[in-house]
Amino acid sequence: MTNQLCIVLDFGGQYNQLIARRVRECGVYCEILRYDTPLERIKELNPTGVIFTGGPNSVYDMTSPHIAKEYFDLGIPTLGICYGCQLMAYTLGGTVESCTKSEYGKIDVTHKGGSLLFEDIPETSTVWMSHTDYVSRLPEGFSVTATSADCPCAAFECPERKLYAVQFHPEVTHSQYGKEILHHFLYKVCGFTGDWVMDDFIESTVQKLRTQIGDKKVILGLSGGVDSSVAAALLSKAVGKQLTCVFVDQGLMRKDEGDFVESTFTKLFDMNFVRVNCQKHFLEKLKGVTDPEQKRKIIGTEFYNVFWDKVRETGTDGFFAQGTIYPDRIESGKGNKAGQGSTAVIKTHHNMVKMPDDIQFAGLIEPLADLFKDEVRAVGETLGIPHELVWRQPFPGPGLGVRIIGEITEEKVRILQEADAVFRDEIEKSGIASELKQFFAVLPNVRTVGVMGDHRTHEQLIAIRAITTDDFMTADWARIPYDVLARISNRLCNEVEHVNRVVYDITSKPPGTVEWE
Repeated sequence: MTNQLCIVLDFGGQYNQLIARRVRECGVYCEILRYDTPLERIKELNPTGVIFTGGPNSVYDMTSPHIAKEYFDLGIPTLGICYGCQLMAYTLGGTVESCTKSEYGKIDVTHKGGSLLFEDIPETSTVWMSHTDYVSRLPEGFSVTATSADCPCAAFECPERKLYAVQFHPEVTHSQYGKEILHHFLYKVCGFTGDWVMDDFIESTVQKLRTQIGDKKVILGLSGGVDSSVAAALLSKAVGKQLTCVFVDQGLMRKDEGDFVESTFTKLFDMNFVRVNCQKHFLEKLKGVTDPEQKRKIIGTEFYNVFWDKVRETGTDGFFAQGTIYPDRIESGKGNKAGQGSTAVIKTHHNMVKMPDDIQFAGLIEPLADLFKDEVRAVGETLGIPHELVWRQPFPGPGLGVRIIGEITEEKVRILQEADAVFRDEIEKSGIASELKQFFAVLPNVRTVGVMGDHRTHEQLIAIRAITTDDFMTADWARIPYDVLARISNRLCNEVEHVNRVVYDITSKPPGTVEWE
């Protein structure tokens, strides 16, 4: 990268990616590295600033993640957060002890003035604390800049060495002036100029792609999801008709979604678009299958079988492109208290595809590999991809196959597609769609007795699900107004053939999950 670089050294904190995203929101390019990255590598990368993340351990436990004292001789401006704050103090000769009274949640801190971190920030503000240890004695040359009722060193610093530390988490939204504190560190302490701009990213990436690809062809598997769609748009801007997008429509997408994807990419972008309609093939493979995991495996296996067969037909005399994004490939270091040291965990993701042994390309292209999801969306909007595709909700890889409980048939797919379309339409009309992170219909394969006109019916039940969440690790069911639920139920029973009852899923995660299967 030609941009100035901020490194986030990960010590096992749950907010490592959030810190990096906040840094990028400030216009600074940022990458996450493991805490045990060699000092030589850090020097080679020449970062303008470094941030130590939090972590679940105690720094005085020798099995916890640590950093060599020599790091602090490199002269790199550094901010320690939570565990990173304690680590800085401990490594440089301070003392860290177990708290008499731990701090969790929203806590008021008061700064003493004179610190670049707290410049123009009210003397007292609310921050997010989460710690059972604290710094009880500072290293030589450091001074306290902020305190709370139970934490005498809520923030401290050594300006001469450009070393700063906060016990709280400025990266979370619960910290009132957290973003300002990070901005002050980046610009006032480190001297970043803010050269990370999405428009610049697009232009520089397009130039790099043209140089890398030359006159060769590129094949991309287009799912209709955000990542692959934005990758397709970038490649189209770079090489036009040299790009072939293969879109496998297994017949388990939402109503009219396949047509929408095809229309978008054939009308708005210059590329070769190949659509493979294969619902009958998938339904035949799924006939009689009711186990959720078996359904997932069949759908996943057949999807790639169909895709690679089409690739073989198209030819492999060029590059293979994927919509891999930065979180897909982050390698994290997680220390633990069990004395097992650190483990390297690399996330396996559907965007990182293993090629069959008989297929060989000239190389792999991943134009979004340095971006977070929100940055991918920003690129997509700049490139002119329709808003409804850029902001598409998470959709399971097996599609409606895991929203139909039991065996999947053509009729059940049709019923669920119609029901889901009605539900989504009514949510959009009600004006509450932006408040919900995900909402969809489920066909539980339950028949119930009903009355329509003068006739008894024995038809399908539809379950509807809507959630609110910050991170999808936990989720709460959305409090949809009763009048909106009434309209949804009325339309589903009257407009969708073979539906005579509607229920609303009011289960949070945990104990439930977002999807039913």
